[in-house]
Amino acid sequence: MEPLNQLLHVIGGVRVPQDLIDIGIVAFVIYRVLLLVKGTRALYMLYGVVVIAVVAYLSAWGQLYAINWLLSHVWSYLLLAIVIIFQPEIRRALADMGQRPLRHGSRAGRWEAVIDDLVTAAANMAEQRIGALMVIERNTPISDLIQVGTPLQAILTKELLKSIFVHGSPIHDGAVVIRDGEVVSAGCFLPISLSSGIAQELGTRHRAAIGLTAESDAVVIVVSEESGTIGLAVEGRILRHLDPARLHRRLSELLLPVPPTHRRRWPWRRAAV
Repeated sequence: MEPLNQLLHVIGGVRVPQDLIDIGIVAFVIYRVLLLVKGTRALYMLYGVVVIAVVAYLSAWGQLYAINWLLSHVWSYLLLAIVIIFQPEIRRALADMGQRPLRHGSRAGRWEAVIDDLVTAAANMAEQRIGALMVIERNTPISDLIQVGTPLQAILTKELLKSIFVHGSPIHDGAVVIRDGEVVSAGCFLPISLSSGIAQELGTRHRAAIGLTAESDAVVIVVSEESGTIGLAVEGRILRHLDPARLHRRLSELLLPVPPTHRRRWPWRRAAV
């Protein structure tokens, strides 16, 4: 009866409105942090923090005083290191939270035009066998993952994209980076994936697209110069042989903000396949 009495005592001390609100806010913050680091290298660093926390708890429970003393002194520096390492993500997340209610409509309209130009440019270059690599930055900054080429800060148009990748252009080698609907740089070099699971017929462009998307939440469009086909890389995987209609549909799903009325009630549940 003693455990039951303890449970009833705990339940009796719960403040229904305040504690429920408190738990809800904490759960929401954790959920947003997980969304922020999903698909990025920060997720693996978060795993490391969890491992350190578990080791610290076990060292205290097992009375391993030396390890417990060391980890207790590491925590304060670890918190500062996390803030410094994740500073770009934190800044962007806070800015997005503050601006989202104001820019939802304008952002959707701007990205619809950008997607149209991206699809048209990719289809034209595929038809003419012009190789291209177009990186679309989303929530995670990728400046620390790529070797930045020529800064442009230009409005994205299909004519601009084709002129960048056409043979004879001084910046046709490498990738263009698109941020917030603008071409911010061209001639960029991406990390190459060395995974043995990649098909042997895939070339450097495809491996670069897979390598970058495996370490960030970026979306990469690949136009093959050899086969004249279009590919789309997301989360370290690539969809090949896309026609313009399917490319447009996938880009819309990945880039356009989802209206609140169309969001799933339980976003963490996977849709049935």
